[in-house]
Amino acid sequence: MARYIGPKCRLCRREGTKLFLKGERCFTPKCAVTRRESPPGMHTWRHGKPSQYSAQLREKQKVKRYYGMRERSFRRLFHDAERLPGNTGEALVAMLERRLDNAVYLAGFAASRAAARQMICHGLVFVNDHRVDVASFLVGQDDVIRPKNDETTLKLVQGNLELTKGRQLPSWIQVTEAPPGILVRTLPGRDEISVETREQMIIELLSK
Repeated sequence: MARYIGPKCRLCRREGTKLFLKGERCFTPKCAVTRRESPPGMHTWRHGKPSQYSAQLREKQKVKRYYGMRERSFRRLFHDAERLPGNTGEALVAMLERRLDNAVYLAGFAASRAAARQMICHGLVFVNDHRVDVASFLVGQDDVIRPKNDETTLKLVQGNLELTKGRQLPSWIQVTEAPPGILVRTLPGRDEISVETREQMIIELLSK
């Protein structure tokens, strides 16, 4: 498998928060946000207060880039969340967290969400013993996620698990290392979302 070269950390600086686009590098002092908190370029700060629309758009773009989604896919997920009972914002962020590529990344099977998407698209991930090659697949309670049972894939996953050993796991998933597997213990709640966001601003923007 070709080595994935992630996007530039300037996106993190532009959004003003860590998006963890470059995997484990984002947890080290080499992270661009840690080294320099201001956006890239000479004129780093704009004068004046941003408009409400600007703040809403910025929040949506931050979450969309955090999960590595395109605009059409993000809006489709929003419309799915609208049809669910309860709070639309909480439903949206919970569905984002349940994406298969996000679960694979959080478990430590991949160094970044982009690398997790690459694994899934190459057919290296199985859910309940069925191969799933769609990164946006939503995992459910009691689902079991396993990598493809071949030497190359298992070696890749074991290496990533060793690399991400210090990463704190969310309570809604349980990971086994030998053989490597992920059990979805329960659906993630609002307090278990991995990105800090004000989802109500996103709902207000997309509802216009």
